[in-house]
Amino acid sequence: MKKNFQKWAPSVLMFVMALWFFGKLQPPPDKDFAFTEFGKLPVTANGRIVPLDSLARNSLLEIREKQTLNIEPWKGWNEKPKILSASKWLANVMMNATVADEWPAFRVDNPDLVSLLKLPEKDAAKHSDGKHFSWNQIMPAMEAFQRENERVQKVESANRTAYENAVAKMHQRLIVYARLKNAVQPADAPDWPSELAAFEKMIPDGVAAVKAQQAGQKFDQTNFTAFAAYIQDFQFMSSLEPPLILPPNGAREWRRMGDALLDAPRGVAIDDAIRDYAKMAGALAANQPDEFNSALKDYNSMLVPTQTKALAKARAEVFFNQMEPFYNAMVIYVLAGLLAIFSWFNLSETLRRSSVWLIGLAFVIHTTGLIYRMVLEGRPPVTNLYSSAIFIGWGAVLLGIILEKFYKNGIGAVVSAGIGFITLIIAHHLALEGDTMEMMRAVLDTNFWLATHVVAVTVGYASTFVAGFLALIYILRGFFTKTLDEATGKALARMVYGIVCFATLFSFVGTVLGGIWADQSWGRFWGWDPKENGALIIVLWNALILHLRWGGIIRERGLINCAIFGNIVTAWSWFGVNMLGIGLHSYGFTEAAFKWLVLFVVSQLAFIALGLLPAKWWKSFSTRAA
Repeated sequence: MKKNFQKWAPSVLMFVMALWFFGKLQPPPDKDFAFTEFGKLPVTANGRIVPLDSLARNSLLEIREKQTLNIEPWKGWNEKPKILSASKWLANVMMNATVADEWPAFRVDNPDLVSLLKLPEKDAAKHSDGKHFSWNQIMPAMEAFQRENERVQKVESANRTAYENAVAKMHQRLIVYARLKNAVQPADAPDWPSELAAFEKMIPDGVAAVKAQQAGQKFDQTNFTAFAAYIQDFQFMSSLEPPLILPPNGAREWRRMGDALLDAPRGVAIDDAIRDYAKMAGALAANQPDEFNSALKDYNSMLVPTQTKALAKARAEVFFNQMEPFYNAMVIYVLAGLLAIFSWFNLSETLRRSSVWLIGLAFVIHTTGLIYRMVLEGRPPVTNLYSSAIFIGWGAVLLGIILEKFYKNGIGAVVSAGIGFITLIIAHHLALEGDTMEMMRAVLDTNFWLATHVVAVTVGYASTFVAGFLALIYILRGFFTKTLDEATGKALARMVYGIVCFATLFSFVGTVLGGIWADQSWGRFWGWDPKENGALIIVLWNALILHLRWGGIIRERGLINCAIFGNIVTAWSWFGVNMLGIGLHSYGFTEAAFKWLVLFVVSQLAFIALGLLPAKWWKSFSTRAA
């Protein structure tokens, strides 16, 4: 019985986790309003066609740092607060702002900013958690906030305090929200279908009144004033640059609602898309789900003949959003890593095999997400900082699986699970900045070099991190536990050495390819852009490790310490140079990223310090001596 359990436990555990994953692929059914179908509508934002579901998730990530909205955040975990989907939140922001403006969608962490906006403190009795606030709670202090924001905008981002960064971030969040409020209708429209009909009806009289006024002739003041108010509202809608929600019509490309409405007085007919959105808005505001769903169905039917590709792409991306492959893989990596670590202490082969099976499942999910993103973007795997985190994690997990295949000691499993989890956590936080599939700069818009230079350099990053992570395992097991016997120590050293060789090859090839790409694009090697310096430093450091080992200058522990320092070198190249504010790879200084980078560097230096301590202080070495 025990042998059967040990034999089947890993596969059963993997099967259970696979069922858990597949069970999350199906979204919960809509009870009344078809918000899930609404989220599948295509629009254009950030230079690409996206479903409203992605627009909603990205906007919520920017505003609230989550992809769903808890409208009762003051409730405890055991009180079941009401959670809204991103699509439901977006539909109400766009078409029923009176309700949406009461929802606590804005996250405010800085206490000085909370004070400036005169927001309530944490008090469940008053329905406040002290961190999440509504548009209507923020608006009364908007005049004071705008004055403060004008001052903050004059301060260089690198010189801003935490409070000033919070003000700048809140300003951006308010803009994101205001754009969405004005994407379908004027934000303060009480009954948009009626107002749209009234505007369309008065166009002839309004245009006549404007022409007469401009010619200095007698004009109808009532018509002139009413018509001017409409035009002012539509101009304001367009000035915010909301997403382009109206599909191409004839020779016209995707358009903003405000721009299309401004075209009406010029003789351009108000098309059916505008009317369908107005019907949806009216039905949502009036709490009429059947009418909303009918208008949504009509709009979908209108799109089918001309926007088949856009609809298919939008639906595919919605499925990707629902799948959440990287989040789900991250959860499984955690469980697998814990099982692998536990296997070290009781030498359980069942635990080790269970961790390997789970890592295999997580890797399949991770790979599926990676390939799915590539198909959606039509690009190689690495196009920005976010996708580099996804790919570095994927490459590191693959290397860990290969190591585990050969050594079967749980070390490769811990490497896979550990780096897989850490890189996906990094990717999650990078996603808070907005759309992770944004358009690329024209000069970088070449799939060949993205698939060669960028991928090769990123593989170099991944493998250098794997070598460093293996070295960390050596320190942790050797210094704090008695599990690093002589055979395990030598095996770890061999792993580190082999991976450093692998990293040197890819880092070197990737850096050379970068120079060729730059020469073809600019006629020079980017003037030794800081990012290229960082890439070269990785090559030089890995080459230095190999030469030191070949020359006998360093031995087992020296190799380990050098590999850990490789983590610092790689982290600096990956993130550090982006914060310098110079060069083509600079993505801007952020205090949070800088803080985590400093903490990471300090932690690695601490491990190196442990690695330099005498062997008698190491638990594993003292055990061997005894």
